[in-house]
Amino acid sequence: MNKKEEKKKVNFWLALASFIVDKRKAILLLFVFAIIYSILSVDKVQVNQDITSYLPAESETRRGLTVMKDEFITYGSARVMVSNITCSQADDLVETIEKVEGVKSVTFDSSKDHFSGSNALYDVTVGGEDEDPVSIQAIKGIREALKDYDVSISTMIGQVEESAEMLNEEMGVILILSVVVIIGVLLVSTTAYLQIPVLLITFGVAAILNMGTNYWFGEISFVTNSIAVVLQLALAIDYAIILCDRFTEEHRTLDAEGAVKLALSKAIPEISASSLTTISGMVALMLMQFKLGFDMGIVLVKAILFSLISVFFLMPGILLIFAKGIDKTQHRTFIPKITFIGKFAAKTKYVIPPVFLVLLVAAFFVSSNCHYVFDINSVESAKKNASKIASEKIEAVFGASNQLVVMVPAGNYESEEKLLKKLEELPYVTMALGLANQKINDDYVLTAKISARQFAEFTDLDIEIVQILYSAYAYEQGQYGPIITGIDDYEVPIIDMFLFLYDQYRQGYIDLDSEMDEMLTLLYDTLHDAQMQLAGEHYSRFVLSISLPTEGDETYLAMEEIRETAGRYYGKNKVILAGNSTSARDLKESFATDNVVISVLTALFVMIILLFTFQSAGLPVLLVLTIQGSIWINFSIPAIQGQTVYFIAYLIVSAIQMGATIDYAIVISSRYMQLKTGMPLKQAVIETLNQAFPTIFTSGSIMVCSGFLIGNISSDATVASMGIALGRGTLTSIVLVLLVLPQILLLGDFIIEKTALTINLARETKETMGRIRVTGHVRGYVQGEIDADVQGTFQGQMNVSLDSLLPGAQGKIMRLDDEPIDAEE
Repeated sequence: MNKKEEKKKVNFWLALASFIVDKRKAILLLFVFAIIYSILSVDKVQVNQDITSYLPAESETRRGLTVMKDEFITYGSARVMVSNITCSQADDLVETIEKVEGVKSVTFDSSKDHFSGSNALYDVTVGGEDEDPVSIQAIKGIREALKDYDVSISTMIGQVEESAEMLNEEMGVILILSVVVIIGVLLVSTTAYLQIPVLLITFGVAAILNMGTNYWFGEISFVTNSIAVVLQLALAIDYAIILCDRFTEEHRTLDAEGAVKLALSKAIPEISASSLTTISGMVALMLMQFKLGFDMGIVLVKAILFSLISVFFLMPGILLIFAKGIDKTQHRTFIPKITFIGKFAAKTKYVIPPVFLVLLVAAFFVSSNCHYVFDINSVESAKKNASKIASEKIEAVFGASNQLVVMVPAGNYESEEKLLKKLEELPYVTMALGLANQKINDDYVLTAKISARQFAEFTDLDIEIVQILYSAYAYEQGQYGPIITGIDDYEVPIIDMFLFLYDQYRQGYIDLDSEMDEMLTLLYDTLHDAQMQLAGEHYSRFVLSISLPTEGDETYLAMEEIRETAGRYYGKNKVILAGNSTSARDLKESFATDNVVISVLTALFVMIILLFTFQSAGLPVLLVLTIQGSIWINFSIPAIQGQTVYFIAYLIVSAIQMGATIDYAIVISSRYMQLKTGMPLKQAVIETLNQAFPTIFTSGSIMVCSGFLIGNISSDATVASMGIALGRGTLTSIVLVLLVLPQILLLGDFIIEKTALTINLARETKETMGRIRVTGHVRGYVQGEIDADVQGTFQGQMNVSLDSLLPGAQGKIMRLDDEPIDAEE
């Protein structure tokens, strides 16, 4: 870039900054309107609590759930365990539970499946789906009816609303604690007490704008809704701090308004470039097959953009409002110098990089063996909700309940009956439920075909009435042959004929006495419920209980065997499985692809940005390796401890860790690249760490604390696992950029220089000392670093080069007691 282009670029940012500052009152008014709009829009945001809805549309779980939603009703159920009672008392409680309004059925017997030790287990079915009011009220009624007993209830009924309320309360606590942490960190890192409200107002406005505009996307996941604010705070507060620091620097020589204009003109390109790496990590998330990544990625990209808008357009006006207060509340920074770390880096530059390389390879292999889990019930969290505690108690006594749904094309009851018998023979299937194996009495199942005479005997109806009924049924079905040849040999499934009989009776075509009316009505209710649950328009549904864990190779092999068994009657491609096990398997399959997408694209995007930033091919590789190493180390820790990692935590946190904490490496690298031109490398790295540490400390400590707060306070396992991984990962990145990256930069300096994309023209430097007047753009060392447009006088020693001229000035470096020193233009 020549001097003319550079001057034009500088003037553009200054003109833009001046416009923003001059129009600050109008801009402030626009922000007021935007805040009101956002506050009124917060309640419009729809929160999706079903994480499986983000699976790819072509996945079996999504197809299965769609079929079940369209064709079946799934009544809510609960496992109710009453402890410290006798078997006789347990029998008596069956009637108590059955009397609760909304309870459809209670299953209990004296077998070990329902009574063990002094614990009784009741399988309860209610009269609505999981989130229906009747179901929620039924569970409350059961709790009330059994309030005098030691009761544990494991159920999904009402859990969506209950979990959402609890999560909102917890995130409110987390946000408050995060603000306290931020204030504490800023008290240490800022140089004026009234800088803190400026930063908090700026961030608060950005957070409100982001929350209020989430409804633009129709709905967002509960995971995104829960942690977006805290992540926005951790990811974007740097931007406000950068502008605040710039203002402080410029305000030393300029009035408040001039300082804000100049600070903003310098901060806009700097902050915009810094935000690109974070945005690139979020964009990589959006490319995941598992659409939860897109959901979180797009909301966080919007959060970062609103943070930029708030910093660039709102914060200048807020700074001017608080300018006098900032001047009056100045204090020294409490962040210590870390010179000892810089000296350590210089002494160990030949030791630490090889050790890190070995650690990098080891971390890669160890993290590759990390045990990832894909079922939310397999995830451990520091805090557990009441439902989770109850489930663990019941599983400890009676084992886990793993249900698997098998759906096959409808219309062939004989094949269904044969298939159900085959499924019941499988060693791990403890129960198989379908219409074709539900007995009415010792002789018949619901789907058994019987003749008119058999039906008349079964129902005690006149044979003539039944024959007419059979003829009407055949006519309705378009089966005219039996009507012509004789109805006596015509057979119809019992369930179909009973439902047809009820329909004809209600329409007044058949007369029944009161006793038969009561019996038919009661039977209809039972049959209709069974049909709604198990027989759809296009599919029939079987419900299996299997004695296998929700996820794992053994379970996945069993699922394939079930598919093979059903495929013998219907064809494998026509069989659909659904349940927690299929969800875990589908998530595992998408994870394999998404893991590659996240790792490769995030690293690639960041490297491209760094390539243009540093104009070197080698430096981006070194920085990305450092942060990638921190990611591998982050997820090696649970592998070494024998703990599981929820796959969502790995995918999302690895993208955030690469996209956000790479900024720490950029801060150190950019300062090092500047300082090394005017001083020895050892001194440059020491000064680099001292200058970069306040920024890294401020941003890093906020993100670490926010992550660990989320992980230890949230009872939602998904959110908690992400928090722990984020806090641990950020801490790992900070350690590496402070204790490993400096040595890598020192040892790899030769590589950085040799892989530079531009020719570094040797620029003659002038060394002088005394009282010196400088006019022009100088770069070099003046008892510290200087890289600025300067017109003024310095007292001391100078070793600088003259790059360009100030507008209308003649570039010169002159000792006031001597002739001008030659300087290249």
